Amino acid sequence: MNRFHLHLASVLLLAGAAFAQKPATQPVQPPQQTPSAKADKAAAYYHFAMAHMYEEQMMEYGRSDLATKAIEEFRAAVEADPTSEYLTSGLAELYDKTGRKHDAVLEVQDILKRDPNNLQAHKLLGSIYLRSLGEEQSSEGSQNTLHDAIEQYQEITKLEPNSVDDHLLLGRLYRLNNDLQKAENEFKTAVQLDPNSEEAVTTLAYLYNVEGDSTRAAQVLMSIPDVSRSAKLYAMLGSTYEQQKQYKEAIHAFRRAIELDRDNLDAMRGLAENLQNDGQDQAALDQYKIIAASNPEDAQTYAHMGEIYRKQGKYDLALTNLEKAQSMVPDLEEVSYDIATVYEIQGRYDDSAKILTGLLQKTDSSDSNLSQSDKNNRAIFLERLGTVYRDQNNDQLALATFRKMLTLGDENEQRGYQEIIDTYRGAKQWQQATDAAREATEKLPKDRGLKMVYAAQLADMGQPDKGLEEVKSLLKGDASDREIYISLAQMYSRLKRWPEAEQALDQAEKLSTKDDDKQYVEFLRGSTYERQKKYEKAEDTFRKILIVHPDDAATLNYLGYMMADRGEQLDSALGYIKKAVDLDPANSAYLDSLGWAYFKLGKYDLAEANLTKATQHMGDDPTVQEHLGDLYQKTGHLRLAATHWERALVEWNKTVSAEVDSDDVVKIQKKLETARVKLAKEESGSKQ
Repeated sequence: MNRFHLHLASVLLLAGAAFAQKPATQPVQPPQQTPSAKADKAAAYYHFAMAHMYEEQMMEYGRSDLATKAIEEFRAAVEADPTSEYLTSGLAELYDKTGRKHDAVLEVQDILKRDPNNLQAHKLLGSIYLRSLGEEQSSEGSQNTLHDAIEQYQEITKLEPNSVDDHLLLGRLYRLNNDLQKAENEFKTAVQLDPNSEEAVTTLAYLYNVEGDSTRAAQVLMSIPDVSRSAKLYAMLGSTYEQQKQYKEAIHAFRRAIELDRDNLDAMRGLAENLQNDGQDQAALDQYKIIAASNPEDAQTYAHMGEIYRKQGKYDLALTNLEKAQSMVPDLEEVSYDIATVYEIQGRYDDSAKILTGLLQKTDSSDSNLSQSDKNNRAIFLERLGTVYRDQNNDQLALATFRKMLTLGDENEQRGYQEIIDTYRGAKQWQQATDAAREATEKLPKDRGLKMVYAAQLADMGQPDKGLEEVKSLLKGDASDREIYISLAQMYSRLKRWPEAEQALDQAEKLSTKDDDKQYVEFLRGSTYERQKKYEKAEDTFRKILIVHPDDAATLNYLGYMMADRGEQLDSALGYIKKAVDLDPANSAYLDSLGWAYFKLGKYDLAEANLTKATQHMGDDPTVQEHLGDLYQKTGHLRLAATHWERALVEWNKTVSAEVDSDDVVKIQKKLETARVKLAKEESGSKQ
């Protein structure tokens, strides 16, 4: 017997065994046969064996002619035994493998006509529809196939109600069909059938997360005992906590996931991102370095590293990592945006503007079909470009840029108006700022934030009672009043109406439920004490904040500056301010505080370096100009000192009265007059 006949004989034996052993899934009464249609089992076995052989060769060599022969033999086998569902299913599977899905569907449907409760036939038809889902070219065809798949798996779960896998699959199909309630019911059934099934639990939790119900997602995940949780489950728990902004809990969950699976890069990324969310930038950076070593082609990792380096003030390292990410994925808009931000901080305004202009060209506003996502991105780019122009003291171009945000939707329009108002205020164009605020409230009458801005402008422009009444009219008697009381407290403080300011803060505190909200109220309270020159109360308030929030940069800076300005505990003051600068290296106000602390300590070179940096972004601030004047007087550059004091007075004279400290103005005037007299005497003496 030759090799071919040996192979054929073995296939025939296997086929016979398969026919003999294959049980019917449900009792089937075959249709009555006519004598001419009597099954020929021997012929069926032979043709099935031949079909099986051709199918194997087809799979090995990929030849279409062998596929055709396999189908022909299968059909011959079915013709020899038309009652055999085993053969019909095999033919359907072969049709499916060779891309003849329509024929496959017809074959299985033929089985189901004879036996509607045939579980295997339903599963085969369902699997065909599932494979077809990703191949449909039209959305209509895909939707029809999805409905067909759902119909089959509905039948499957009826015939096999205790299968966790069937319920999960049907639930996923419902979710794909956006029928979330039915999907949830199937996933719940799967969990009820097997409460310890990780796949069932994580699938249900994922659905809750998609729906934005992270609380229920966490409850489902926590139902699995700690000792039974896998790395996958801990990673999903971490993502769930992240969605709830419970970053410390997320960090713990991702650490547990990594302990269970040291090579789980997704869990490592989750850990790094939540460390970053929690303000633990250095720990996050260390984690990103591990990820980069394991996967050096991960562009997002370098992007995150660049962001952290930027926050740390290490701008060269920031650019190195951002440019590496950009080289891997050139079209990542967020990376280009971050590079533009670094350029702006470095004073490379033209380079920053060039990048931002390029990003804006990709979302040309002339395209009326922009998605809301594109509109939001466009608004972000416009806002950054406007600030670049403002940093260049090109206020007109900045204003024109911000005005382009006004056509991009309510939230973008609101931010656009806020930037326009801030630009006018920064340029000390108070009437224009007020006009812009009024325009904003007319265009967006439901925006309470803009109404409060307009009211504050009215108060600054000499109409305090009208402004205060405008804000008070916004009170609703509910939790949303917190922001109203905050605004009232700030307005009263600027008007130096201290009792009313403190009462408004008391009301805001009562409505503050979140820790961050309470912290902000205390910060404003400390500021109110300081402006009243109640320095001990102010210091106590700021120190209490730092006990709970030791990395609050604004509080560190305020406390440090207040101490340095009074010449008290200068080393401690310097420590507070340096920490604030470390947390926010590009903040010009913090750099001014740092320069002033160095001045008080007699470290004039360091004072000059930091005060000069501060003027790059806030050169029109009278306090910074006064500080530079005092520095240059102390270092023997009286004429230069006089120039800065003159500039300080000019800026004070352009400032609304609510922001002017008359004692500071008188003090600068005296220093300037004394300097002018001395300079005049020196000039007169040099001429003699």
